[in-house]
Amino acid sequence: MKPFLLAVIFLLSLGAYAQESWITIQPETEATSRHESSFVECDGKLYALGGRGERPVDEYDPKTNTWTKLADAPMEIHHFQAVSYKGEIWVVGALTGGYPHETPIPNILIFNPKTKTWRDGPALPEKRHRGSAGVVVRNDKIYMVCGIQDGHYDGFVRWFDVLDPATGKWTALPSAPRSRDHVSAALVGDRLYLAGGRTSYAKIGKVLELTNNEIDYFDFSTNTWTTIETEIPTARAGNSNLGIGPYLVILNGESQAQTSAHAEVEVLDTRTHTWSKLPNLTQGRHGTGAAFLDGKIYVHAGSANRGGGPEINTTEMIEWKR
Repeated sequence: MKPFLLAVIFLLSLGAYAQESWITIQPETEATSRHESSFVECDGKLYALGGRGERPVDEYDPKTNTWTKLADAPMEIHHFQAVSYKGEIWVVGALTGGYPHETPIPNILIFNPKTKTWRDGPALPEKRHRGSAGVVVRNDKIYMVCGIQDGHYDGFVRWFDVLDPATGKWTALPSAPRSRDHVSAALVGDRLYLAGGRTSYAKIGKVLELTNNEIDYFDFSTNTWTTIETEIPTARAGNSNLGIGPYLVILNGESQAQTSAHAEVEVLDTRTHTWSKLPNLTQGRHGTGAAFLDGKIYVHAGSANRGGGPEINTTEMIEWKR
């Protein structure tokens, strides 16, 4: 093959690789640094909210590449997985207060991006209050799974509950196979997946060590839980999970294995239970969320190391090619 054609092929391969790498976005305006917060898509824009301390709600508009502060927080809100529901952002199963005895916020908090206002939503299910739980929306119902009752100290649970927002009524569902906190849930097809998380147990001096290696899913068609035969490649908690088509994407997180937050991005094909990888994040992070918008995965903010800092405000994006 001629040298010129070889050079063209080489350059094209570099371009393909660059498109599949994480890009650190350089926004026109800066966002607030935060961690133990959440990050969610709602009506074509991306929102960062919560975190240690009283952090404002920031809105990112991909069309203008700008961050805008929309509103202050009504209180300190952290350790939660925000969800988008009917044009609003719901904070379900969050904690407040300081380490290690953070307490569950007893009711849902709802933010309306259009009016830039907060309001109180339904109370959490009676005697099942917890934070640091996994939350998803399915068929106009909101599902909350696992979590912890006493911050990082004790009280991790297997509970699984569903809320009908139209009535404010909660219903208990079959408990998950194992307790988890610092957990993220994802909907893949008609299954709710749990990957990562841990049992935070400062009571016995083990906060980071007791990570969950198993992958569990709840099948809504059979109303049953299943543990798959393969474990998560990189054990971690405080990670983010996304369901994209038949794939479960796992990214971010912290563990006892390393000081820096995890940058690995691992993908489970839920049809075959086989694993593949995306490129590592440019900056490892934990205690934040991930969002999928217009064929792209976004991550934002979090802590660059395990534990409480340093807090960051950067945003990374990668195109989803599968």
